Amino acid sequence: MSGRATDPCSRRLIDRQCDQSGDDPIFALDAEAVRRRAAGEDVVNSTLGTLLDEELRFAPIPAVAEAYRRIASERGAPYAPIAGPAAFLEAVRTDLFGSAGRGAELARSAVAVATPGGTGALALAVHNFLEPGDSLLTTSYHWSPYETIALQAGRVLETFPMFASDGRFAATALGEALERLGERQGRSLLFLNTPCHNPTGYTLDEQDWRALVEVLLAAAGAQRLTVLVDLAYARYGTSDPRAWLRHLEPLFPRATVLVAWSASKAFAQYGARVGACVALEAEPRERELVRAALLSACRGTWSNCNHLGMLAITECLRDPELAARVERERGELRALLAARAELFTRLARAARLAHPRYEGGFFVTVFTPDGERTAARMRARGVFVVPLPGAVRVALCSTPVRTLPRLVEALADGVRAAGG
Repeated sequence: MSGRATDPCSRRLIDRQCDQSGDDPIFALDAEAVRRRAAGEDVVNSTLGTLLDEELRFAPIPAVAEAYRRIASERGAPYAPIAGPAAFLEAVRTDLFGSAGRGAELARSAVAVATPGGTGALALAVHNFLEPGDSLLTTSYHWSPYETIALQAGRVLETFPMFASDGRFAATALGEALERLGERQGRSLLFLNTPCHNPTGYTLDEQDWRALVEVLLAAAGAQRLTVLVDLAYARYGTSDPRAWLRHLEPLFPRATVLVAWSASKAFAQYGARVGACVALEAEPRERELVRAALLSACRGTWSNCNHLGMLAITECLRDPELAARVERERGELRALLAARAELFTRLARAARLAHPRYEGGFFVTVFTPDGERTAARMRARGVFVVPLPGAVRVALCSTPVRTLPRLVEALADGVRAAGG
């Protein structure tokens, strides 16, 4: 007899892997929308976080293609170093911190390793800064794979309410959650997605940051604290993409600050899977321990990242002419998003739809009493959005201006049907 109280769910799988759906709900919604469009239905598909132009074609940054053409096959085909090419890591650090003053100092001392997109950086953080069974902390509205990453690592996801009653970031709720985690597990890992939060489009402002940093400093004095800043959409905001650095600097001597850096959105290279995990740690000995741990985790999971992709992104970051082209072409994409956001905001206000303050990025979230019911009602009308607890996510990045009136009309109907 095995001694188990119940029969195992599978002859081979471990028990905790037996209840996995095997399909991402966002990609499943997108697949349904694609099928219905292929069958001849007029569909509005606001699900995937891929930037499309007004004709629903992929919106690239052409200068990046030029960078790929510059890389000889004998350079891109061999294995990359486990940590990533030195020039790539230096370019990423400079992109994050700048090349002058205090930023340059931080760029020189920061630990960096290459990862398969920003997702790889998130996974490294969970594996290295939480014990098995510990809770990862983030906002109530969040990118759903945060939970998948935690569960696959044998950790769990815990959230705190993102917004206070005044619509601002709920720093008090964060402080209470950190205190609970500190008492329970002696450490906390916080995922903080700003600017251009996915899924809400919210960006922390000066008032939010002041309250947030006060809470983090208090927590760092009582437990081992690590804060990861997820910058996936930072280059599509309306504010300084390095604002986080200025605000979090008082935390550096007291906690570890990690950054998930990604080329997926910033360079429209979703499929290249080029990213980095960057760690700011004040003590030299601790920095070396973190470096060794991250390298070991890289080797034991993906081993090496996309060498060709990293070389091409390095060209984009280091060549002045190419970097200027990238910024100009990315600016055109920001303008495309801004036009959609301006119209959406105006139509949503007229329809009395409630949503957080939007200041850039690919998404906006609309509040509703029942996200699933609202999204189902909209799908019946051929309009696809992503349901969330108490809201639905709208991908402005993939929604042309001409379809926004229909989308907002379906949203208003869906919210009413859900009791809003």
